[in-house]
Amino acid sequence: MKIDEIIEKIDQENLNSLIILKPENIAYITGFMPSSTSVLILKEEPVFLTSKLDLEEASQKSTVQLEEFKSLSDIKKTLKETVSGKVGVENSMTVGTCKKLCEDFQVEITEIIEGLRTIKSPDEIKKIKGAIKIAEDSFKDLDFSATEDNLAAQLEYNMRSAGSLRPSFETIVASGPRSSLPHASTTSQIVESPIMIDWGAFYHNYASDTTRTIIKTEEEEEILSIVLEAHKKAIETIKPGVKASYIDKVARNVIEDYGYGDNFIHSTGHGVGLEIHEKPSLSPKSDEKLRKGMVVTVEPGIYIEGKFGVRIEDMILVKNQAKILTNLPRKIFA
Repeated sequence: MKIDEIIEKIDQENLNSLIILKPENIAYITGFMPSSTSVLILKEEPVFLTSKLDLEEASQKSTVQLEEFKSLSDIKKTLKETVSGKVGVENSMTVGTCKKLCEDFQVEITEIIEGLRTIKSPDEIKKIKGAIKIAEDSFKDLDFSATEDNLAAQLEYNMRSAGSLRPSFETIVASGPRSSLPHASTTSQIVESPIMIDWGAFYHNYASDTTRTIIKTEEEEEILSIVLEAHKKAIETIKPGVKASYIDKVARNVIEDYGYGDNFIHSTGHGVGLEIHEKPSLSPKSDEKLRKGMVVTVEPGIYIEGKFGVRIEDMILVKNQAKILTNLPRKIFA
């Protein structure tokens, strides 16, 4: 049982309790994603406090004993009465909230929940696959004669109509010279070649993340072929026990060998789950090792300032080797 495993890890870290405020962590533990202020206190008898806004729905979905959240001062009083020793808090807790809740306790920042979240259960993988299917189905039959804004809107409409709670992040459509901006916001300009599209869906609170670059010219195809070689070799390297930084190195070496090392300006990938970016990071400085059940992206890119950029991104499940979860063609011509 998830709660028992977490309580065991809390004990191993010599913590008396763990205070959870991050909605994604609360959803991971309780099964309910709060939309307003909520606090989960993990101890021998866990309690989930949520506001009246969420109380009815939480009572239907939460696997943890539920109480109404009234104020942080009330929670602080409860903690003083029931908790002693070290209290674990998330690294995302603000300094102000920590002062209000924990000034009477010895506090230790912990990533117990984030660590557990890196390994996806079969049910979580099913939900991620559901998000991928919605996103991929929504990519079909797009009108590419539209503006960047409109193309993004088409995708988001299609995803919402197909069952996505919302886009998993702001949809990126960057075309022509603007495709050299990895995280460009959309504009009202008519799309031109190449067209870089980075989009994702949310299905039962789990995210997908895919990028395709639609090309037209021989020069664009040449750059795409380099990116695809880096993409392929990185995926072939993925297996349990391999350092995340090594996956990045494999992809980066390919691009560097072609003389475009300075044009690969971000990490090779990241974990995906309840959040669009979570552990592990496939980056040069990552000390993490891949483990079975992790879901990561592989997304090498080359960005030539003032000309164009190309990125291809797929989602990968770590098994005995890499299992590619995304299915769209990687070479698409305008």
